[in-house]
Amino acid sequence: MRPMIPFLFICLSFALQAQDDMLCVGRYWTEDEANLMMKKMAAEWDDLASWEDRAKMLKTGIREGMQWDKMAKYEKADLNPIIHSSREMDGYIVENIAIESFPGFFVTGNLYRPADKRDKYAAVLSPHGHLTDKRFTDYIQIRAAALARMGAIVFAYDMVGYAESTQINHKMPIALLLQTWNSKRVLDYLLSRPDVDPERIGMTGGSGGGTQTFVLTAIDDRVKVSVPVVQVSAHFFGGCVCESGMPIHKSADHQTNNVEVAALAAPRPMLMISNGNDWTRNTPRIEYPYIQSVYALYNAEHKVENVHLPMERHDYGYSKRTAAYNFLAHHLKLNSGAIPYSEGYQEDFVRVLSREELSVFNDKHPRPRNSLQGDDAVIAFLGIK
Repeated sequence: MRPMIPFLFICLSFALQAQDDMLCVGRYWTEDEANLMMKKMAAEWDDLASWEDRAKMLKTGIREGMQWDKMAKYEKADLNPIIHSSREMDGYIVENIAIESFPGFFVTGNLYRPADKRDKYAAVLSPHGHLTDKRFTDYIQIRAAALARMGAIVFAYDMVGYAESTQINHKMPIALLLQTWNSKRVLDYLLSRPDVDPERIGMTGGSGGGTQTFVLTAIDDRVKVSVPVVQVSAHFFGGCVCESGMPIHKSADHQTNNVEVAALAAPRPMLMISNGNDWTRNTPRIEYPYIQSVYALYNAEHKVENVHLPMERHDYGYSKRTAAYNFLAHHLKLNSGAIPYSEGYQEDFVRVLSREELSVFNDKHPRPRNSLQGDDAVIAFLGIK
């Protein structure tokens, strides 16, 4: 006999079903359709004032589509950081960290800090894409450690439902809201630190981490530099509920896509990294020219860049990382010379740690007793219907 689906989940499913016709999921348009839609969107504005009117409408659509107002009561909630297992490496320090995103719900991750002493550091939010234990992979650790050695405090944190973020399932109905709120709270934590310079805040992630990067940057001006990797697409809206499971792209009054969401970063510095083997293959011809035209309204063409790698596939590999190093170093005033260089950045100074070493919660450091557990418990606590 099949188990009974919890009543709360059924109620939420009915409420969200009414929004289904507003969802833009996966390859919502063909590439041909997307090309025409970009031209249609460009006709909606013709100067800075008309673009900013559209930008205001787009930001409202994102917030309302995510039910962002439901989180307002937790805006000033205590973050209650849990930090332990500090280890000094070659030019950087690694710590295990959790913060309380809202009462009973925890963001799990690692802090990578420069080993040198100074009054203020830049900071970088480092979300990631879809993989069960991605925070523990060598390439996530390498990127965070390299940026830390260059002079940034880096917070690498789990996607909801992955690695140590086990309080909910990843594909629960409000994953997009929770993921974006978690990123906002990571930003709140970094800015609460007396050693972080609020004018030098960056954010970068690949794939689903790229979505998290451009969505938070769009609605939170405290992110000063943005590097979304292999995700900004005119026709692809993200294939997971954590990217397109809530109606942030479409309402009764508007239609947009991730190109315009990313463009909301203007005039703050942004680097889009794309490749030839996924939905970003058209970036130099379709997505990037549109975003350039938005930046031109602010006379900020020099602050937006595209690194396109037509021979590569969907990843955040070495060539993409090193392009991000240069861009972040320039705009966050980091010391790229701190990384060994010989016909390319040398990353072999990074010591890759195990999951056990990087885990926040274990026998010695158990998960707090007030932790909410399960999709229904979280949805009920937030009062989302």
